[in-house]
Amino acid sequence: MIDGDRIKDIIVLGGGTAGWMTAAYLGRALGSTVGITVVESPSIPKIGVGEATIPNLQKVFFDFLGLPEDVWMRECNASFKLGIRFVNWRTSGVGDATARLRKGRLDHFDHIFGLLPNVENIPLSHYWARDKLTGATDEPFDYACYRQPIAFDRKLSPRHLDGTSWTSYAWHFDAHLVADFLRRFATKEQGAGHIEDRFVHADMDERGHVTAIHTETGRRLAADLFVDCSGFRSLLVNGTLGEPFLDMSDHLLNDRAVATSVPHDDAAEGVEPFTSAIAMSSGWSWKIPLLGRFGTGYVYSSQFATEDEATEEFCRMWGLDPTEQSLNHIKFRVGRNRRAWVKNVVGIGLSSCFLEPLESTGIYFIYASLYHLVKHIPDRRFDPVLIERFNREIESMFDDTRDFIQAHFSFAPRDDTPFWRACKDLRLADEFAEKVAAYRSGLPVNMPVTNEANYYGNFEAEFRNFWSNANYYCVLAGIDYLPEHTLPLLEFRTDAIEQARAMFADIKRQQAELTAVAPSTYDYLCQLHGKR
Repeated sequence: MIDGDRIKDIIVLGGGTAGWMTAAYLGRALGSTVGITVVESPSIPKIGVGEATIPNLQKVFFDFLGLPEDVWMRECNASFKLGIRFVNWRTSGVGDATARLRKGRLDHFDHIFGLLPNVENIPLSHYWARDKLTGATDEPFDYACYRQPIAFDRKLSPRHLDGTSWTSYAWHFDAHLVADFLRRFATKEQGAGHIEDRFVHADMDERGHVTAIHTETGRRLAADLFVDCSGFRSLLVNGTLGEPFLDMSDHLLNDRAVATSVPHDDAAEGVEPFTSAIAMSSGWSWKIPLLGRFGTGYVYSSQFATEDEATEEFCRMWGLDPTEQSLNHIKFRVGRNRRAWVKNVVGIGLSSCFLEPLESTGIYFIYASLYHLVKHIPDRRFDPVLIERFNREIESMFDDTRDFIQAHFSFAPRDDTPFWRACKDLRLADEFAEKVAAYRSGLPVNMPVTNEANYYGNFEAEFRNFWSNANYYCVLAGIDYLPEHTLPLLEFRTDAIEQARAMFADIKRQQAELTAVAPSTYDYLCQLHGKR
């Protein structure tokens, strides 16, 4: 590449979590010879009431920036997440969720982080399925195959008080604090520019490339590459360039949310180290615990509930007065742009694609997209091969995740309301139907390496087979959608079956040990954040 062709100026349109993650990541990846400026409208509210993440956030993003976990956690009121507890996805009724959740009276299953071990190259999940289908066990999949459900029940921390960890985990945090923290990092440590102004229109050249944007105060800001982080409005990709948005409401019905923050007595109740996903009449509600409060919201379908109906059901669950509670009403689109990268504009975050937050993929989509953008970073010739390869990666990542999330709704046994009955009629993508058929026949789905040390941190492996056999089993077995029969190969592996039973027994031993040695999440967070 001739230096004269090198990208020299990048404008990030939009701040918030996506914009400042983009500025910080590109600043680190491309170095100080590239000028990066974030243009952020002060009048546009930021979306998010508590944010949940997945485990590779530290390795892929914060480690890349050189930011230690404890540093950013303290800045962002962060807590831990061992996985997701799905409540009432098999049975109807919510009632007084606060009291019933506390007493363990709600039907639940857990989607847990971490890969499953194997025995003679067959995942432990399939030995459990054999026992389940033959009547040899009644123990739920999550409690049989993982240590973590005990930590869910006892609200235990994934880290000991000396800072060492006993399992992989993710985080909960305040998204506004993360955006502010990264803004300070990008501007003060990396020299990124920051302009508070509102986008008005863009200039384009004869190739159809954006050459500059104009702002409300009369600025004309030119650049070589533009990153659209303007949220659902997608001002450059959908607006200026007219790229079609592919609506995917034929796969997922939810398109609205009502959200708020609720105070919590941590000292009396403890802090849960997991996200809750509580099934409702027309969707589901999240609960994201932070110190002193939890973020919560009801994600619902406007086809089956009005805003008032959803608000009333949501507030009734938590014992809130809708006339006094501060509520954030959100409309969202489900789907992706036909192309995430068009000409010299790349969409990142909500301006590129969005899936409802059931599996906490919003932040993941941002840094996974940034990883691929850097891998395919162009010069000013904008080689179409680089653009096409990037778009293929984003399309695959999104569609695979869309299908996995759809499985939660399509195969859940709940059918007590029109919403849950309609979920059973949603179309399955052809490739996903093949995965379901493989699962039902007893085969592993998306079988990855089973050594976590070689998986977490191997970004290419993670991005290409993100939803592994373990993920599928946690969810599908969790909602009682089981294989039709045992994997036939197991009947030839009598020694392996005995080894698997020894593993199950060892998991029980580890669960007992955890209750004796792991601190509570509340105690660890008080130590980390210097609070009591």
